[in-house]
Amino acid sequence: MRLFWLVTLTMAAFAANSVITRLALATGATEPAAFAAIRLFSGALVLGGLASVRSGQVPWKGGSTVGVASLLAYVLGFSFAYVSLDAGAGALLLFGGVQVTMFAAALAGRERISAAKWAGTVLAFAGLCLLMWPSGEGAVTGLSVAMMLLAAVGWGVYSLVGRGAQDAMSATAGNFVLAAPFALLLWALVPSWPTSEGVALACLSGAVTSGLGYALWYRVLPQLSVSTAAVAQLTVPVMAVLGGALLLDEMLSVKLLVSAAMVLGGVALSLYRTKGSRGS
Repeated sequence: MRLFWLVTLTMAAFAANSVITRLALATGATEPAAFAAIRLFSGALVLGGLASVRSGQVPWKGGSTVGVASLLAYVLGFSFAYVSLDAGAGALLLFGGVQVTMFAAALAGRERISAAKWAGTVLAFAGLCLLMWPSGEGAVTGLSVAMMLLAAVGWGVYSLVGRGAQDAMSATAGNFVLAAPFALLLWALVPSWPTSEGVALACLSGAVTSGLGYALWYRVLPQLSVSTAAVAQLTVPVMAVLGGALLLDEMLSVKLLVSAAMVLGGVALSLYRTKGSRGS
């Protein structure tokens, strides 16, 4: 039960991060390069400080090349994609891509995936498609699609790397500290000046919903199978849209409620028969 609540808290942090990022970019409070750089830098400051105080070691020691590269791919791809990509289509691409990436890794690793988990995954993904499929005339550019798919693969790989982390805080801090200079360099190459609101939102995203949220994710990942971790993340778009309805006055429709029931029901089905196992 404790694991369930830790995973739920982590998914809530991810959903909050989506709402914060959408708010910052949609209102023009910041440009994507600036948002990504401040997000990673603020996360590096908080996590690096906590890791240093706790262990007395340099904050970048726990980082890895794959962890840094995949974190950069996710953060930069996510930020630039949402400049022109419809929010619904973007979430579908992101979490659909994460699902495919992590399930492919599970199959490659010969992880046993039960019929219930397959059925639950199909139901949850169908609900996600119903929820996120764009119904308007918004344009979807090839570049924005490519950037969101890059973000999806980046997050999928980052999650896979996290399953082997021996120290969740140290690994997350190291990845943020080593990734931040690259994001700052990109910001210097395409300079822009965010508003005070944009800076505040980026810091909130970096220090809390990204930094501490990712550290918690790395803590729970070793206790989950790859396929279970993939399915659990399908709850994030539902939570993000609900958060948007409550905080950003976005429409709460019948389609949203039906989709939410499908996604959450699918997740429950996929986890039901794994109770008591390592993948539960």
